[in-house]
Amino acid sequence: MLVKFQSPAHADIVMFGDVALTLLRLMGNSGKVPGALMPEDIPEALGNLKAAVAANPERPLNPERQHSRDAEQPSVSLSRRALPLIHLLETALARDKHVIWE
Repeated sequence: MLVKFQSPAHADIVMFGDVALTLLRLMGNSGKVPGALMPEDIPEALGNLKAAVAANPERPLNPERQHSRDAEQPSVSLSRRALPLIHLLETALARDKHVIWE
């Protein structure tokens, strides 16, 4: 599954479903797809996500490994996985726009 984050303020971002659901939960959201944040809800979600990243930036956040050879691939940190979504949320907040995901 892929999850697409959209806002009129930013280019779309597409993530693996399990990564997106983890980030949504870190934002304080239920993790349900589809979903949305209104402009007034973005500061809290953004703050929650940034706090989670700051608390453990090097935490691995990888999709489910499908093949044994994939296990040898380097892990991608929470801070790197969250960065595009943080930028989208910051831009939407600055421009007073909503964010949706599906």
